[in-house]
Amino acid sequence: MPELPEVEVVRRGLAPRTVGRTIERAEILEPRSLRRQIGGPAAFLAGIEGARVAAVERRGKFLWWRLEDPDGAEADEALMTHLGMSGQLRVRDAGVAASAPVDRGEGPASDPLRHRRLTLHLDDGARVDFVDQRIFGGLWLSPLVPDQAEGAASGARIPAAVGAIALDLLDPRFDVAAAARALRSRRAPIKSLLLQQGIVSGIGNIYADEGLWEARIRYDTPGSALTQRRAVALLQATAEVMRRALEVGGTSFDALYVNVDGRSGYFARSLAVYGREGHPCRRCGTVIRRSVLQQRSCFHCPRCQRPATMRRP
Repeated sequence: MPELPEVEVVRRGLAPRTVGRTIERAEILEPRSLRRQIGGPAAFLAGIEGARVAAVERRGKFLWWRLEDPDGAEADEALMTHLGMSGQLRVRDAGVAASAPVDRGEGPASDPLRHRRLTLHLDDGARVDFVDQRIFGGLWLSPLVPDQAEGAASGARIPAAVGAIALDLLDPRFDVAAAARALRSRRAPIKSLLLQQGIVSGIGNIYADEGLWEARIRYDTPGSALTQRRAVALLQATAEVMRRALEVGGTSFDALYVNVDGRSGYFARSLAVYGREGHPCRRCGTVIRRSVLQQRSCFHCPRCQRPATMRRP
């Protein structure tokens, strides 16, 4: 599933191509891509056709479009997008037909000609295609509710769909010290805590493994075994990994996680441990191992990331 950097790459690609544009109509090819929509396709069409895109925003792995009515008043619902396992948002300018993906030698990609599930037609002739090979992602309208996150501006609203999701590491309001304390208050394995989205959002398997390696912390270390200093260092290291990934367009596997032009990111070339079982650690040369925690693969260096010793109270 795309993680924060990959979704942010998509957001940055969408914003200059869609903000200020009006959604004239939507073409629904696969109703299952609207399964989260209350009221089904008819309610979806009624809510977006004629609406203007005011902003494209993100929290963690969730992306949404703020909408306005023709008079400029903010709509009471936002257009949510979740990419699932294989979803893409691809922008075609006026007069440009959907084309098959370029063969980059990276394995099978979502084919826009075959896997296009929904298209938004904009008033400048551009089209935004939702392409989803596995149909795990989707679009839907979510009502706006007050933003309860610490540091939120007075009166700020966010989609109800992300109301319970914590701020992410790249949000300027994110409180690293508070999140570190929350991690230390739990006995669960640290990787599980990073993936839960309730303390910090946007982290999945890839960046959890990479951040833990950077901080020299083993995946099954209980949160309560960390000192405040190590917990802060872990969050800071993971944020830095994400920033580096953003610089090169994120991490693309099998050409699935691509930007709005269909181009892949190149951070996979820089991964230290994720997917590198049997290869030498880039720091110490020890062979990278793969373990399983709660049915998830955990790639780690057995020398750099040793089993935890419980901290003193």
